Amino acid sequence: MAIQKPFLTDIKAIRARAREHIEKGAVTQGYQADRETVIKVLNEALATELVCVLRYKYHYYMAAGIHAQSVAAEFLQHAGEEQQHADRIAERITQLGGAPNLNPEGLTARAHSDYVEGDDLVDMIKEDLVAERIAIDSYREIIQYLGNDDPTTRRVMEEVLAQEEEHAEDMKTLLEELGKKGEPPKPREAARK
Repeated sequence: MAIQKPFLTDIKAIRARAREHIEKGAVTQGYQADRETVIKVLNEALATELVCVLRYKYHYYMAAGIHAQSVAAEFLQHAGEEQQHADRIAERITQLGGAPNLNPEGLTARAHSDYVEGDDLVDMIKEDLVAERIAIDSYREIIQYLGNDDPTTRRVMEEVLAQEEEHAEDMKTLLEELGKKGEPPKPREAARK
């Protein structure tokens, strides 16, 4: 027989705790994660998202070739979604009492993924796929680190992770489709032949 335990602690105690340290906003006594570490990790995720926005935007503008129009549209959509991720992460940082690090100096050093432009459409897609795979692994680690200590941040990162997985599948599909359509070789390779 399971022991019955109350759903909530004494509501009067909750009310009293809510009035203490009111300046901490959403960070209540029940918050169990290491807030400073969470803010640091979220700022790294924020940098990763911003680098992804910049890379996707560059790829959008530089896409060229017979299949460029549809691929560029995908790049632009992903850039917008990466910006939404950055905004959600920055908002969570401020909810935790931190400051989102939006300083462009050192942005690529803080980011988990690299900013690689690529030589042609296929290279661009490959670089975006690599970046998505890096984000997937690092965000999965963040989620595991958070566990039950910060369920709100974990949920935010789980939602971002789910979309990063979709992006990776999109890039994989684009690579497969371009291979079937016979995208022209890179200019460097054509010159050697």
